[in-house]
Amino acid sequence: MTKKLGFGCMRFPLLDANDNKSMDFEQICHMVDTFLERGFTYFDTAYMYHEGQSECMVKEALVKRHERNTFTLTTKLPTMFLKEEADNARIFMEQLNKCGVDYFDYYLIHNLSVKNYAIAKRCNCFAFIEQMKREGKIKHTGFSFHDTPELLDEILHNHPEIEFVQLQINYLDWDSESIQSRRCYEVACKHHKQIIVMEPVKGGSLAKVPKQVESVFLNADPHASIASWAIRFAASLDHVYMVLSGMSTYGQLLDNTDYMQNFQPLTSDDCKVIEKAVTLLKSDTIIPCTACEYCVEGCPKKIAIPKYFALYNMEKQCDGFSTQKLYYKNLNQYYGKASDCIACGQCVQSCPQHLHIIEHLKTISETFETE
Repeated sequence: MTKKLGFGCMRFPLLDANDNKSMDFEQICHMVDTFLERGFTYFDTAYMYHEGQSECMVKEALVKRHERNTFTLTTKLPTMFLKEEADNARIFMEQLNKCGVDYFDYYLIHNLSVKNYAIAKRCNCFAFIEQMKREGKIKHTGFSFHDTPELLDEILHNHPEIEFVQLQINYLDWDSESIQSRRCYEVACKHHKQIIVMEPVKGGSLAKVPKQVESVFLNADPHASIASWAIRFAASLDHVYMVLSGMSTYGQLLDNTDYMQNFQPLTSDDCKVIEKAVTLLKSDTIIPCTACEYCVEGCPKKIAIPKYFALYNMEKQCDGFSTQKLYYKNLNQYYGKASDCIACGQCVQSCPQHLHIIEHLKTISETFETE
């Protein structure tokens, strides 16, 4: 039986914290070896990870040092770098060379959103990866996704040939108004697709939680790491084939492989513990918006105020890497930006919580609209 933990190659350990290319080869080799020795086989990389060098490190630390049939390798076609259809084959062949393999076990169209889906259609990405599958250069085809459940439903309806989807799922985003993990998961299940989970620990923020939340977990199980609750939440979902963890230290790898070695799904009592933790995390918010959406009705700039507030609150809870800016940009394809606010005051008058919405939108604009 396939073990559900995958090695995400986006956050390899570094020799210099300020240089994303300075990957620690010796430690990475040690981590790769231990991961395989413990019976785990799935590795996930991408064209742009570690400033374009992750695939090269995978070649050196994994491919050159282990038999090809002992591991599963996944990478992605970068929609954001595609200008014309010919780029598909050029980049794909470059990836085979960088990784030192003849085929990829799993291959994804990377980061589909309303903007990138338009690029994928224009460049015929779906037809390309199916052709590579027919030629034996790809074993399984799929895509990673960061957008609305409605768009996901549209893509899966238009492309029933796709075998799996990679979704951002964690217990904090599960019922999020902006990221909508649960609804995206339900769409994938409706289409009978295998699901691979990314960001189960939400960029590390669910491994380092506030003290009161940490106490909830430790009281329930003093021997379980805080991160284990997040990984196990995702792995316990039906239709989830693999949960990716971007492990940056050998200690993190030992912890993850310990509890995922003989994975035990969450019990009903475990779920109650997580529900309590989520309640505490959500109460510790900067903007106490209840998402009633009274402020949205009649907004002249069609600004998605509650969705932006939810993303901002999540951003402030993160400690390190975050995907909130990505989701903000995706929402900008459908709604006005925070900076589009003309301070008409209509939203303030209709807000039952009496929030200073105009000032909050200025803060959100500064947070998400600056590079």
